[in-house]
Formats: sequence, C-alpha cells, structure tokens
Amino acid sequence: MKVKVLASGLLCSAVFVACVTNPMTGRSSLQFQNDSELAQMALTQYRTTLSQAKVISNTNESRQVKNVGQRIKSAAESYYKAIGREQALANYSWEFNLIEDKQVNAWCMPGGKVAFYTGIMPICKTETGVAVVMGHEVAHALAGHGNERISSAMLAQVGGTLVSGTIRNNAMASVFSQLYPIGAQVGLLAYGRKQELEADQMGLYLMAIAGYDPREAQPFWHRMEAASSGARQPEFLSTHPSPENRRKDMEKYMPKALEYYLSLIHISEPTR
Repeated sequence: MKVKVLASGLLCSAVFVACVTNPMTGRSSLQFQNDSELAQMALTQYRTTLSQAKVISNTNESRQVKNVGQRIKSAAESYYKAIGREQALANYSWEFNLIEDKQVNAWCMPGGKVAFYTGIMPICKTETGVAVVMGHEVAHALAGHGNERISSAMLAQVGGTLVSGTIRNNAMASVFSQLYPIGAQVGLLAYGRKQELEADQMGLYLMAIAGYDPREAQPFWHRMEAASSGARQPEFLSTHPSPENRRKDMEKYMPKALEYYLSLIHISEPTR
C-alpha cells in the first residue's frame, strides 16, 4: 500500500514538473517528452515525406511560403527574445516547403518542419492569407501541441513507468509514428479543440508581430468554410472548432493582435 501511495505521489510530482505554460496565451499543458528527441524524430519523418512527394520550388507560390515562413519565424524569435525565453527555441531548425497535392492542408511538425500543400494556396489567395495559415501551424509547434498529445498517449500507455523516469525510447517512437505517420499524411496529428483554438489565438499574434494585418484572418476562414461546403471536409478543418466559436474567439483576441500589429512588436502579459 505504501509503495502504491509513493508511486502515485512521485507520478503526480513528475506531472507537475512537466506542466508547461505557453508564454503567449497563458495556457498550461502536460509535456514531458524530450523536445530534442521529438525534433529529431520529426526531421526523419519530414525527410521521408519530402522524398516521397513532389516538392515545388522556384515558383511564386513556393517563394511565398518560404518568405512568409521566415517572417513568422522571425516574429516568434523576436517575441521569445523580448520575454527572455529564446532558449525555448533552441531545438528548432526551420524549413518551409510547398508540396504538390490537391489536399487543402498545411502542417508544422515539432522542431519547425513546415509543409504547405498546393491545394490550400488558392484559399490563402494572398500573402497575408498564407500568413494566417503559417501562423496557425507554427503556433501548434511552438505551443508544444505535438509533445502534449504524445505525452498524453504515453501516459495512457505506460503511466506507471513515469515514476522511475525510464520511459522506453521505443515506446515513444511507437506513439510518435502513430501520431505522425510517414508519407503524404504526415503531420496530420488530430489536435483537440482547445489546442486548435490556442493555435488560432497564437497564430493571430504571430502574424501581427510579423507585420501582417490580423483582421485578414476572418476573411481567410470564411473562404476555408466555403471550401468545406462540399461532400468532403478539408483535412485542415477536420478537428477544428465550429466556425461560430472560431469567429467569437478571434474577435476576443483581435484587440491584442492589433496592438502587436500597430506597434510591430509590443511585449506584455498574455491575454488569458
């Protein structure tokens, strides 16, 4: 009985230590996986995916994806440096690629590996539209949503081993491969509604800091909703909040986003 109580106490302590707070949104989540290891796994999956896909280069759209990606990356780095958290980005090695695929989708893996599909570009319509998507997807990575989902899955599978701190690497690799399958569907991790809403909020801030008008986010989501009116919903929207909830949340966070946009960068406490 004492052993069980001790194990339970140690597990609770481990969970408490692994609780991470997002500096932009104030939301806390459980993330106990090693970010460096996740970034390395993501790199392997990303390389495999690119080798199996047709990567578009030297076109206006591909250059747009790379340019917007660099601006969002710089915005994130500026923000984290301003709040003294630049070390949190130490494991990021950013890449931005456009893949020829009719899917209406884009994603960012742990460590900053980004892919846009050509199917989403007409809906983006403009560079600012690309920034809406880029900010949202980069936010998933910066907020550690992949780590959060993997940690939750690992806790469900091998929770007892957390006490000793010896979570097997092969178990983590197994969970990772399930959540980030190799191939065209890589990166399509099914995030929860709270994570999607957080990515919306954080994405607004990132695009605003990068110099893109956050008010253009609403028109983009209207276009995306119109694209989902067909028989099959785009993968990009498969786990997202309802349009009504998204609009309400964007209006809630728009004043802060506009502060960032109008002052280029204005660091303050996150809106919770």
